[in-house]
Amino acid sequence: MNHSEKWDRKYLELARYIAENWSKDPSTKVGAVLVNWQANQEFIGYNGFPRGVIDSLERLENREVKYELIVHAEVNAILKAGTMSRGSTLYVWPSFDNPPICSNCAKIVIQAGVKEVVGYAENLNDPRVVRWAKSIVQSRTMFIEAGVDWITLTPPRIV
Repeated sequence: MNHSEKWDRKYLELARYIAENWSKDPSTKVGAVLVNWQANQEFIGYNGFPRGVIDSLERLENREVKYELIVHAEVNAILKAGTMSRGSTLYVWPSFDNPPICSNCAKIVIQAGVKEVVGYAENLNDPRVVRWAKSIVQSRTMFIEAGVDWITLTPPRIV
């Protein structure tokens, strides 16, 4: 890809803003920005239910129900981009491991033709990392086999 770490960080900060301000999931706020470098277009996504499905707090706080209904940020961004996902870069916040996404999202990333996923190296002791550890290992295996790259940046220091 012909982009720089400066732009990687800018897009990750945008993904963070989207996660914190738009994500519907009260326990796992995730934001994603998909960038198609050829067309110079950006597509955003955040965790939420499909269009028209009521996102009541009762549903969002019931993990079993929520997992059946939620569309992950990464998938939302890819769906918005459509065929422009091919050859693109996907920025995900928060990120916890290499690669920074679950196996269900990794399948969609691969099938859509995304070439690269960028995230920050975050706290690997976070309870969410433990909950998603098996899925992340599967993502890594699939990305290696499919030739999808991932970049893990060191998070900026908060002063």
